[in-house]
Amino acid sequence: MNDLVFIEGLTAQAVIGVYDWEKVIKQELVFDLEMEHDNREPAQTDDLSKTLDYEAISNFIIAFCAERTFELIETLAEHLADELIKVFDINALVMTLRKPGAIKAARAVGVKIARKKVSAY
Repeated sequence: MNDLVFIEGLTAQAVIGVYDWEKVIKQELVFDLEMEHDNREPAQTDDLSKTLDYEAISNFIIAFCAERTFELIETLAEHLADELIKVFDINALVMTLRKPGAIKAARAVGVKIARKKVSAY
């Protein structure tokens, strides 16, 4: 069994959407992440540098969304997952990305993706 570090309900503002009106406003996105990480060493050493720092990851996601624009949440999710895996050396992750209010009759719509680190060999 693999250990998981999770972030649930992280909100970020982004310019996201295919319609002209969406390209000039910021909309709220909500993220849930599960990230594979062996937590034995951080538990034994009580050392933050050995963990997946969920504060640093959360801040990265918020900045990533603020600094880029995408039409599709699928595109944002794919690029963000790739960057998170590279920057934070994450072995695997599952990301749920919700766009609340996109459909009036639904609480949220979104995507859920699972990605793994690509082996160098």
